[in-house]
Amino acid sequence: MRLFIGIDVPQMPKILELLELIKNSGADIKLVEPYNIHITLLFLGEIRDDRLEDVKDSMKGLNFNSFNVTLKGLGAFPNLTRPRVVWVGITEGVQQLKQIRTYIYSELLKRKIRPEDEKDFVPHLTLGRVKSYSSILNLVNLINDNINTEIGKFSVNNVILFKSTLTPKGPIYDKLFEVKAIDRGGSTKPN
Repeated sequence: MRLFIGIDVPQMPKILELLELIKNSGADIKLVEPYNIHITLLFLGEIRDDRLEDVKDSMKGLNFNSFNVTLKGLGAFPNLTRPRVVWVGITEGVQQLKQIRTYIYSELLKRKIRPEDEKDFVPHLTLGRVKSYSSILNLVNLINDNINTEIGKFSVNNVILFKSTLTPKGPIYDKLFEVKAIDRGGSTKPN
């Protein structure tokens, strides 16, 4: 099964507005469905079914207090010259996200599970993936116009293990397990 560990992001009017602007830019881009928007902490890729409990175990010792994440500005990976991924930036909550990721990453390695994304972790929220460079200038201009746009703030109260099933209509995400913030009435709660 294809797994990742992440944070659910509530639907926000400004994100919906930005998705619509990107869609109307004429760029050849595959947008993330609003109900699938999340922050990926670790992408595990294909994990055998018999290793699922090991993945859950790597999360069970996680202790964190709820914290705020502030979303601000559009950007692109690897850069605006050749954008492949269009994202929303995170200005508040970055350290907490990195600490949670570091803890789980270390626990996964102890169980001989190596996540696919070992590169430097830059917390962000993916809005879409560029498929071709058709009308790319419109997209780059849109990103530049919204580089400092205030998008919103939300509280992180849990970290979730998701199963991602790829379908022709896009991925379907199922919550398999979650760890709640310790100040929100629980340590771990299977879903």
